[in-house]
Amino acid sequence: MLDTRAMATAYTTHPDGVTTVDAEYRRPGYASVHLLERQGRVAIIDTGTNDSVPHVLAALEALGLDRAAVDLVFVTHVHLDHAGGAGLLMRQLPQARAAAHPRSVPHLVDPSRLAEASRAVYGAELFEKLHGTPLPIERSRIVETRDGDTLALGSASLQVLHTPGHALHHHVLHDPRARLVFTGDTFGLSYRALDTERGPCILPTTTPSQFDPEQLVASIRRIVALQPDSLYLTHYGRVSGAARLGASLEAQIGAFVRIAREHVAAPDRKDRIQTALRAFWLDLLERHGAPTSAVDDLLAGDLELNAQGLVAWLERAERAR
Repeated sequence: MLDTRAMATAYTTHPDGVTTVDAEYRRPGYASVHLLERQGRVAIIDTGTNDSVPHVLAALEALGLDRAAVDLVFVTHVHLDHAGGAGLLMRQLPQARAAAHPRSVPHLVDPSRLAEASRAVYGAELFEKLHGTPLPIERSRIVETRDGDTLALGSASLQVLHTPGHALHHHVLHDPRARLVFTGDTFGLSYRALDTERGPCILPTTTPSQFDPEQLVASIRRIVALQPDSLYLTHYGRVSGAARLGASLEAQIGAFVRIAREHVAAPDRKDRIQTALRAFWLDLLERHGAPTSAVDDLLAGDLELNAQGLVAWLERAERAR
């Protein structure tokens, strides 16, 4: 059992029994794990990496919640900043079941292929530093979700919605009574350092390799149609104003697609797309009143991944011709 007694953990409590725990991935305020409590029973939404797990357990302890009170670990999708710690976390939670999209289940049972693919992207040394080795989860402890399923937590009925676009294996968790949604990456990124008097600044994430703009826009519209009071993003924390944020995401996705198509024939299209995205975000942040310097520090990694995702989308379209 992991010892968390000496661990300092950053977490924020919100209305409706929600707590955001900093996953301590890459930098503070980048990735979060959410806890949802109903009548003393707990759901954990996303897990961060192996290094995030002690922070999640320490937050449970600080909130006076026993590990045996955790009934559900909901994995929005299996990208490792969201699910890399799922196997290790499940070993600490004797009563919990993991809820996963059908496409995610094989990767939770055997994460080796996912890990190898990520090692190829990051290199072995950086991969180990960022993620560690994901551990498997016994198949008998995984619940495979269907679109529209309900999951019980205490007296609450939580709704599962399949939301492709960022990834084919993405789903979100909706609490209709509390009017909140845990969105994973479907509803983009919103870092608190970019908040201004205009409110949160939202940005799409087109991370490779399954970005699909039409599916993503449809999923965003589906979330907005729920009329949630609160949206809980893995990157990062709680935002409100779903209609405004959804409209901004749609407009940006459209701009991303136009940028990608403008450079489809360029031999250095990834670099050209990334340069154009950088200029687009500089203008967006300036109009929002946020520091434009964030594009080259706070958003540098997201900029790179978004360019990679757009190139992967173009390549899939070319193969399909």
